[in-house]
Amino acid sequence: MSILLNPDFIKSAHEPHQFPDDAGREVAVVGRSNSGKSTAINAIVRRRNLARTSKTPGRTQLINFFDLGENRRLVDLPGYGYAKVSESVRQHWRSLLEAYFQQRKSLVGLIITVDIRRGLKDLDHVMLDWAGGAQVSVVVLLTKSDKLNYSARLNCLAKVKKLMPSATPLILFSAPNKTGVEEARDLLIGWLKYKDET
Repeated sequence: MSILLNPDFIKSAHEPHQFPDDAGREVAVVGRSNSGKSTAINAIVRRRNLARTSKTPGRTQLINFFDLGENRRLVDLPGYGYAKVSESVRQHWRSLLEAYFQQRKSLVGLIITVDIRRGLKDLDHVMLDWAGGAQVSVVVLLTKSDKLNYSARLNCLAKVKKLMPSATPLILFSAPNKTGVEEARDLLIGWLKYKDET
């Protein structure tokens, strides 16, 4: 059975008890505020406004769940690392994300968006560690790669590779240029497949 990425919004969660039933398979997308996370989601699922994009960092403050059919979900996690929110909001985001990674048995994959011009930061490493702790597959998208010239892209790619586990896929990604979009989409679809599907 082929998987059609045609997401329908299920619900937003501000607290762990608001998460939908923990069954089936789901893939989450996370990244630093203003890393191009929402743009990447929209490009991968070929929908213009599924995830709301904004020039204001920190726009996604809830966990948003989208139905992909057959008990599969795409999950848009809150952006992290944005300084212009209160400490209480930052703490809530952290506790919400921790609860998500610790509780969700249906989580099978994590897409981390990293602005290629910024490189990996401490909180990105925390996300990689959480993914490892939850034993889920992970990929890092180096977003906004169109903002750099060819040699600068390769230089940034090499720097990030040195800081990551060797088995973790790293994809140069640009929504406007469609760089890496199909590769990310194929990974997402592969993670969402059940074992008896080809």
